[in-house]
Amino acid sequence: MTAPALLPPDATGRVELSGDWTLLHAPVLAQEVAAFRQAHGQGASYSAARIGRLDTAGASLLLELIGGSGHLGRLAELPSHSARLLATVAQADAPPMGLPPRGGLPGFVADIGASVRSIWRDTVRLIGFLGQLIATLPEVVLSPRHWRIAPWVTQIHQTGLNAVPIITLLTFLVGAVIAFLGATVLREFGATLYTIDLIAYSFLREFGVLLTAIMVAGRSGSAFTAQLGSMKSREEIDAIRTLGMDPMQVLVVPRVLALLVSMPLLTVLAMLSGILGGALVCALSLDISPTMYFSRIHDTLELRHFWVGLSKAPVFAVMIALIGCLEGFKVAGSAESVGKHTTSSVVQAIFVVILIDALAAVFFMEMDW
Repeated sequence: MTAPALLPPDATGRVELSGDWTLLHAPVLAQEVAAFRQAHGQGASYSAARIGRLDTAGASLLLELIGGSGHLGRLAELPSHSARLLATVAQADAPPMGLPPRGGLPGFVADIGASVRSIWRDTVRLIGFLGQLIATLPEVVLSPRHWRIAPWVTQIHQTGLNAVPIITLLTFLVGAVIAFLGATVLREFGATLYTIDLIAYSFLREFGVLLTAIMVAGRSGSAFTAQLGSMKSREEIDAIRTLGMDPMQVLVVPRVLALLVSMPLLTVLAMLSGILGGALVCALSLDISPTMYFSRIHDTLELRHFWVGLSKAPVFAVMIALIGCLEGFKVAGSAESVGKHTTSSVVQAIFVVILIDALAAVFFMEMDW
């Protein structure tokens, strides 16, 4: 080990450097570099021919001595292997270039561009993940040895049966609210009887499946992300791959199939609960008996409205499960990352559900269904 040294600049301003510029000598070197910069400022040039060993700590101090990565031209005669290390350290220490200003109109436009880019990247990933699911499903469904009945039943219990109370209560109350609003508006026209049509039509076509999907996205979609994110942070998913199993088959497919079963059943339950909530309000506030209420629904509403609402449930189930699982796989390993992606999962799932529902409403309207 040769102690490093900095000789004072000669008449031409050239500084001779020598010794080993390594972590072992870093404390002494830091003092010498600071003293040299205070006494002599920056030299015109630096000769590194007599430098022995150089590591990242010494390279950082060398960059500090010559004035930063922008003055590498002042350093001469550095051996090639040390020069490559110094260039790498200089690149890592260099401030990022070309970043847009964060204030004013340019910053606002830059933020919009970053958001659009993030949305596009997430959309491409989701489409790719959907492709993986489509490629995996036939292999699982057509091969009984790949069936995972226990996880599938467990997920049905967690996503379906455990969600019954909250979805029933929510849709019952929303049905009651819609009945109050409908009665308030229609009373002015002497058409309170049509409150029944409003409740039944809205819950069969829209509110039943939409409210269920939003609740499932907030409840089950976030649970999928948290479960897979915790497994990712504990490297359990890597262990599954090491054992020769496909995480898509083991973790994703049972959750998707479970929601495909739970979501339609919960949707039917939500439709019935919302209609019952409206029936209660009609009986108490509008003097419409339950017999008249259900007779009106039976006589005026067609069965196609029920099938239109129910047809959206499997689509919502697949999208909620995919987004929840994909965000879980994105977790980086920390608790903060788990929380971030869980929040992102809920936001994305609700946004996608509402977007698909709006597109479906336009489609069914154009098709006159």
